[in-house]
Amino acid sequence: MKRIEIFTDGACKGNPGPGGWCAILRYNGVEKMISGGEKDTTNNRMELSAVLFALKALKEPCHITLQSDSKYVLDSLSKGWVYGWKKKGWKKSDGKPALNVDLWQQLLEEIKKHELDYVWIKGHAGHPENERCDAQAVKESEKFV
Repeated sequence: MKRIEIFTDGACKGNPGPGGWCAILRYNGVEKMISGGEKDTTNNRMELSAVLFALKALKEPCHITLQSDSKYVLDSLSKGWVYGWKKKGWKKSDGKPALNVDLWQQLLEEIKKHELDYVWIKGHAGHPENERCDAQAVKESEKFV
């Protein structure tokens, strides 16, 4: 299995508001940056979109080190919360509906194809790839302002 590093970030001007996402995929020292955005969205949707579109860009099963500043995304996956929400009909432990179900459903399908390790990065703390992703995600969000 190829070993891939993926760095992701999402941004939103207002929450909800115009948003952007970015992912950097790195294999054998070669990088590819992908990004996009939406006119009316939330920060969490953009964080999820960055991971989803990064995984969709892969052509074969890979061993992935996913690095993100989103505790929402990483904790939901690494601590298994999202699997609990799905099992309970997309309800959280407090009985409230889980958010972003459409993206979570797609993400869970993509994850099945790969082996993932999760690494949390502190946002806005000088991590080079995180800063690059953040800058690009902000640029994407500004297209809708």
